[in-house]
Amino acid sequence: MLRGPRGRPGAFLQFSVVARAMAAVPSVSLPELRSLLAAGRARLFDVRSREEAAAGTIPGAINIPVSELEGALRMDAAAFQALYSAEKPKLEDENLIFFCQMGKRGLQAAQLAQGLGYRGARNYPGAYREWFEKGG
Repeated sequence: MLRGPRGRPGAFLQFSVVARAMAAVPSVSLPELRSLLAAGRARLFDVRSREEAAAGTIPGAINIPVSELEGALRMDAAAFQALYSAEKPKLEDENLIFFCQMGKRGLQAAQLAQGLGYRGARNYPGAYREWFEKGG
């Protein structure tokens, strides 16, 4: 058995796996996001609360609060469509871009989606704050 610091089983290994997963989530910059949106090549997921999203969001984004995201991505396509009025993303879709207000929840959401097999999951670390401040 692998032992981590202070002899705890697997502690170091567990940390390494988490760190690797965090580093593995691709991100998108504001200029790239603008380009993808203009070309119709991105799907946006606003993972902030409904109240936050109601106050303003990136046009075209689907609001799925991060607390609901795992359940949403696991539901069947018809249930997703009924609940979110949008087509459920496919595992093989590219440029599934997750964002929040400042970046943390967006990263968590992209990690979660990637962990569920969504290969095109990406984080927009600038988040809604950057989008709003720089005029989209």
